Amino acid sequence: MHDAAPFLSGFLLGLSLIVAIGAQNAFILRQGLLRQHVFVLCLICATSDAMLIAAGVAGLGTLVSSSPALIKAVTAGGAAFLFAYAAIAFRRAWRPRALHAAGNGRTDLRAAVAACLAFTFLNPHVYLDTVVLLGSLSSQYDGAGRLAYGAGAVIASFVWFFGLGYGARLLQPVFARPAAWRVLDILIGLVMAAIGASLLGGLG
Repeated sequence: MHDAAPFLSGFLLGLSLIVAIGAQNAFILRQGLLRQHVFVLCLICATSDAMLIAAGVAGLGTLVSSSPALIKAVTAGGAAFLFAYAAIAFRRAWRPRALHAAGNGRTDLRAAVAACLAFTFLNPHVYLDTVVLLGSLSSQYDGAGRLAYGAGAVIASFVWFFGLGYGARLLQPVFARPAAWRVLDILIGLVMAAIGASLLGGLG
């Protein structure tokens, strides 16, 4: 019971940081609707978060925040990738044959994993949220309390990504219509482009 408070604090804070409309979540949502490589992609996202959270709790957050050049480099690369993926999403929305949920048009596992890793590690917000913010806030705890805090944040990530990936199939009746896929891809493109623009704006 002594570690319940820091565990709950880490869980709720971790959940609040990842439950948002973002590039990574939009990608997992779409793959969940398609039922393509869901387990592998959710595992990659959650495990990547776990590694970054562990690094932050261990003290890496201070090092990252003290390197403006590193943050700028990751930000520029992330923005370029997001703009490219936004273009792909808009192209899918424009071409109806790319909107079907099953059967043909299956995404190659290697390409899906590469995209998932890019969404994870080319997004500077991931580092700011997991390594810097969660890591710095863990300093309020010592010993077992700090470990419990980190564990709570890690478990929140696993709960969210697997819930999103496998829960998306509940929306499949809606996405049986090509028009729904068109709307989703337009929204995904807009989200990616908006995040990319915000990243470039932060470089100024």
